[in-house]
Amino acid sequence: MTFLERAKNLVSKMTIEEKIAQMRYDAPAIERLGVPAYNWWNECLHGVARQGSATVFPQAIAMASSFNTELMNKVATAISDEARAKYNEFKKFGSTEQYQGLTYWSPNINIFRDPRWGRGHETYGEDPLLTGKMGVAFIKGLQGEGKYRKLDATIKHYAVHSGPEYERHSFDAIVSKEDLYETYLSAFKYCIDNAKPSAVMGAYNRVNGEVCCGSKTLLQDILFGEFGFDGYVVSDCGAIRDFHTGHKVTTCEAESAALALNNGCHLNCGEAYLSLYEAYEMDLITEEAITEAVEKLFEARFRLGMFDDDCEYDSIPFEVVECDEHRQLNLKMAEESIVLLKNNGILPLDKSKYKTIAVIGPNSDRFSVLIGNYNGNPSKYITPLRGIQEEFDGKVIFSSGCHPSNVDSCMWGGHPIREGIIAASKADLVIMCMGLNPGMEGEEGDAYNGDVAGDKKDIELPEPQRMLFDEIMKLGKPTVFVNISGSCVSLTQQDESCDAVIQCFYGGAECGHALANVLFGKASPSGRLPVTFYRSTEDLPPFRDYSMENRTYKFFKGKPLYPFGYGLTYGQIEEKWLSENEVEISNKGGMDTSYSVLKFKTEPHPELLDFKKVFVRVGETIRVEF
Repeated sequence: MTFLERAKNLVSKMTIEEKIAQMRYDAPAIERLGVPAYNWWNECLHGVARQGSATVFPQAIAMASSFNTELMNKVATAISDEARAKYNEFKKFGSTEQYQGLTYWSPNINIFRDPRWGRGHETYGEDPLLTGKMGVAFIKGLQGEGKYRKLDATIKHYAVHSGPEYERHSFDAIVSKEDLYETYLSAFKYCIDNAKPSAVMGAYNRVNGEVCCGSKTLLQDILFGEFGFDGYVVSDCGAIRDFHTGHKVTTCEAESAALALNNGCHLNCGEAYLSLYEAYEMDLITEEAITEAVEKLFEARFRLGMFDDDCEYDSIPFEVVECDEHRQLNLKMAEESIVLLKNNGILPLDKSKYKTIAVIGPNSDRFSVLIGNYNGNPSKYITPLRGIQEEFDGKVIFSSGCHPSNVDSCMWGGHPIREGIIAASKADLVIMCMGLNPGMEGEEGDAYNGDVAGDKKDIELPEPQRMLFDEIMKLGKPTVFVNISGSCVSLTQQDESCDAVIQCFYGGAECGHALANVLFGKASPSGRLPVTFYRSTEDLPPFRDYSMENRTYKFFKGKPLYPFGYGLTYGQIEEKWLSENEVEISNKGGMDTSYSVLKFKTEPHPELLDFKKVFVRVGETIRVEF
């Protein structure tokens, strides 16, 4: 029997009440049928999340900057190994609770259309093709290619979702058909066509008046119709209740539940589907619709091998969690995620030239900038400060120099900027580690910008860091500026004043080792920006406007500080295009380096058509074909 046939057979034995109960994310056991309780909610954005210790890889936006799909696939395979290993232990308790199952609500393939969106660092950036290709690599690594599915990957948030966070339960994103298909839906279609993800999660907002988790246009017409998706759809958490409480498109929970189910939302994260029986009694839904949804869900559980004893993944041992192989893979991805934005020749650092280095800034030794959000907890981790201390043989002086964002904050009654000035004055070289942290940009309810609920008001460095930067630069010391953030920050001053500028997105547990390796030349930087770095907030259109006019590298009419796809290496790379689809890459000197070759078209606007990551030794010329 096929997985679907087995599901149909099992579901046929259930009462309507039992079927409805299985449509909740926290599905109860049906003991008479031998069905254990199962919680569908898991997260693995960049490592197994919220299940204790795990390998914490760089944040999604950081991995996108590697432009390396092969490496991304290896990372996702490691994540799925750890997820299966944990599940194999949890299921010994007879059931699995939240964050213990095999159905993962990752990756986030929304388009990072505006740098002020707090959740943008969960995505793969602003380009649909980069997002789609990195998404495919990640999904395939999670789901595996065996008889059974290794994990269920869920692409989210469908669709047209990228803020404002504080309005997401009532916001209506108005988009043209052209922007809808070219930008907002493109990565979803690409992933469905090329990776067959198990599930799609609907977004909180409306699109052109229709609620995403109950939209006939988005779900029935496009997702199931045009895109041919044959998996299951899950609501974002509480999104169906928003139909009547926030969007006001229904009058009660039963109507909301019916609207969602009738348009193809099979699973509810939240409590709205507790009202499905009431909707059934009101003749708003049919038992056939309920049955079809539950069959989809049990087909997925059978495909994951939950009811069988011959699943090839049942033998994955717990010892794979944070194993040495995964640590080395983590370091490799962290190195390839670092983007060198400016270098006047100071990098890589010559250790013999410096006796004392000052590491200054609130992100120098901060745990949160390693782990991002939707994260696990690494049992070992290396901050930028610790990485530099391990690599440099001379003296390292450290000062945070300021609070990350609060101008009035003092440390133990002292004056932290003065401490930073003293540290810098005693050093031969200053490495400034500044930027943002996940408490400054994030989801509704988890970031410091309370009145914008996780989004950023602007793209400037926080005021205390600007004050610290100005004071340190007055000393005239050789300076390397490391911006650590999950999004674009205006680095105009840093580009003008510093000897080198590095963008280090939230880099995972091995971030400090990776940064030190790049700074001191153990590894050549090879990351490229997955988003445009604008000069100032004034470059940006209104945040609530979902038109792509004047947004991202495709449509921006101004001159960015650092464009999408920008990134330097320590090699002297030359590109020679022999034809539209063939290019020679030569490394004329410096260092052996990895290098991402990007193929663009220019009309009617710039657009990334393809990319490949290669390794080029000094003196070597290789040919790349697209």
